[in-house]
This record gives sequence, structure tokens and C-alpha cells, in this order.
Amino acid sequence: MAEYHVLNLGAGVQSTALYLLARYGRLPCDVAIFADTGEEPAAVYRHLTWLLSLGKPPIWVRTAGRLGDDLQQGRNSTGQRFASIPAFTAPDHRTRPPGKLRAGRVRRQCTAEYKVEVIERAIRRDLLGLRPRQRIPRDVLVYQYFGITLDEAGRAARAKRRFEGMTWAKPVYPFLDMGWTRQDCLAWLRDRVPHPVPRSACVFCPFHTNREWAELRRSDPTGWARAVAIDEALRREGNVVNRGMDQKLYLHRSCLPLASIDFDALAPEAVDPMTAGECDGMCGV
Repeated sequence: MAEYHVLNLGAGVQSTALYLLARYGRLPCDVAIFADTGEEPAAVYRHLTWLLSLGKPPIWVRTAGRLGDDLQQGRNSTGQRFASIPAFTAPDHRTRPPGKLRAGRVRRQCTAEYKVEVIERAIRRDLLGLRPRQRIPRDVLVYQYFGITLDEAGRAARAKRRFEGMTWAKPVYPFLDMGWTRQDCLAWLRDRVPHPVPRSACVFCPFHTNREWAELRRSDPTGWARAVAIDEALRREGNVVNRGMDQKLYLHRSCLPLASIDFDALAPEAVDPMTAGECDGMCGV
């Protein structure tokens, strides 16, 4: 049996801890793969550059294209139908009584096309040397390592469903066995990384908390401008993203234009339990 060990690298807190554990010989790792949507905050790309400078284990950066550009142009990573992000839809006053209005959310396709499939394609073609549509040999087993911590155990359960029926791949969650939480990762990284480790997520990810939106606006003007542009594009008349929809789309759960929101006046909010960690190749699953 030929066995391979692959780290899904989101370049956030948990996967950085996994990467350094592998670097110190505490975890097996043949390669770490970073699926780049082209839309991470500047801090994540600076941190990724630092990780690359360490030299080993090797890090492969792979991409299916820039997600925001594809959204604006109404296409997906293959140039066909667009891949939607989990944007919020304004409440429908016609179907819900006053006081019961809640924002809806559209289907999330970005994770599969710009994260999961990118990593699996790198495994098949670059690691195993397979041609497109070539079957993975029966004597191959790929262990995929995810930085899911003890406080995200439910997220791991959802992630495991993706591997059901896959005989060639097996998910591994070291932090669950180690009993580590996200805070444990932060504490362990404190003396091992010369800068704060950022949380990995697209700058326009609708799962951001109010605190994260405020921090993006304060510390990353380019990323903030990009998020505002994508938010406005979601509602642009004639855009493929909103074609056939009765309600308008928004990045923020308040269903207000991003540029108009005073985040400092809002409650910070807890991190959404669907994406409590980082976008490490499955983004909440």
C-alpha cells in the first residue's frame, strides 16, 4: 500500500499549527496544499510567504482562478455556470409576518470549486501523477490532515461525510486526538511565529463577524474595497449572480450595503459555528 500524507493548508491559526507540528517531526506530511481563491486578506498572504520561506514540508499553492472576478463576470472556475457564495437574501415581507423576518442565504458552491476540488486535483495530478479521469490505483491511500480543533467537533463530523465511499482518501483530525482547542493553537504558536497568525477566509466571506468586518476595514483598505465592490456587484442589475431572484443579495446578515454599515456600533458577534476556524479546504463543510 502506497501511503501519502497531505495537509490542507488554509494558512490560518489551526493549519499553521499543524504545519509547524509537521515541520518539527510530530506529524507526517509529504506536502501541504494551499488552495488560493485569490481573495484572502493581505495578512494571510504575508503569513503564507513566511511559511513558504521555512522550506519544508513543501507547500504547493494551487488555484482555480480568482473567485471575485468569476462572480462579477458570471462564470465559475471552468468558465461555465457561476459558483455562488453564501450571500444573504433580504427577508421576504410577503411570506413572513412582522417580527418574524429573517435573512435567507443562497447556496454555497465556492468551497467545492475553489477549495476542495483544487486540492483533490493537486493530489491526483501533482502528487500521484494521474491523468485527467484516470482512476486512482487500489493500492494508494491518501491521508488528508485538517486543522479542526476540539471546539469544532461538529464541523469534523460534517467534514467526514465528504469522504464517505472514498476508498483512496482518509481524513485525519490531529487536534481532536490531542484535545486541542483553537486557543491552545494560539498559545502554542505565540512563541513560534514572529507575527500574529490571521484567520483565513475570503475578504468578502459572508461568514465574517462584525468585529472581523471592522478589522478588515481598518487594517486592509485594499481588501475592504474589494469586499465592497463584490457586495455591490451582487445587486447589480443584470448580473448573472442575481438572475431570477426576487430578493437582493448582501454580504452582511443585516441585508444592508456593506459600505453603509457602522460595525463599531454593532455587537461583535461570535464566530459562526459553521466556519469557526479557517477556510482550510472545506470552509465549514
